[in-house]
Amino acid sequence: MSVDPMAYEAQFFGFTPQTCLLRIYIAFQDYLFEVMQAVEQVIMKKLEGIPDCELSPVQIRKCTEKFLCFMKERFDNLFGKMEHLFLQLILHIPPNILLPEDKCQETHPYSEEEFRLLQKEIEELQNKYKTELCTKHALLTELEEQKIVQAKLKQTLSLFDELENIGRDHGTSDFRESLVSMVQNSRKLKNIRDTVEKENKKLKTS
Repeated sequence: MSVDPMAYEAQFFGFTPQTCLLRIYIAFQDYLFEVMQAVEQVIMKKLEGIPDCELSPVQIRKCTEKFLCFMKERFDNLFGKMEHLFLQLILHIPPNILLPEDKCQETHPYSEEEFRLLQKEIEELQNKYKTELCTKHALLTELEEQKIVQAKLKQTLSLFDELENIGRDHGTSDFRESLVSMVQNSRKLKNIRDTVEKENKKLKTS
């Protein structure tokens, strides 16, 4: 059996020529075996009607097997020639013939080097596309984070506006000034607390 994959023929037929010939070979062997079995059974029945026949079933089986081997050898010899004719003349697509789906190669021919460069360009474009997708994903994630920060900022500004309104209602004209004053008073109270704690520790140790 030929080792040539014959991929272009397989593209056209839907199967490899070697597969087709292999199935023919197996089918013929099966058929030959079935025929020899039928012939053997007919011979057996014929001999049963012959009195004092010296041929035994074992001898008939040996003769049948010998004839089967002879037929198989002859068929293998003929099949080799048939395979050569099939693969070269019948199931073979000439190199100057293009399938309909490959007709574009006639109007747009390219060399192996051009094909290699085209494959390289396609690979680079695929890598750029993957990079763009990753960048887009990162930007969308950052945008979502900015939306969250913006929402929190709006809440904080709204809180300051409410505090300023409350301060205005209670006579404080400038909320920012009052907030600064509150922070300063808070620091003073913290300093006083620290001083009291230190004095308390001194009293305990004394």
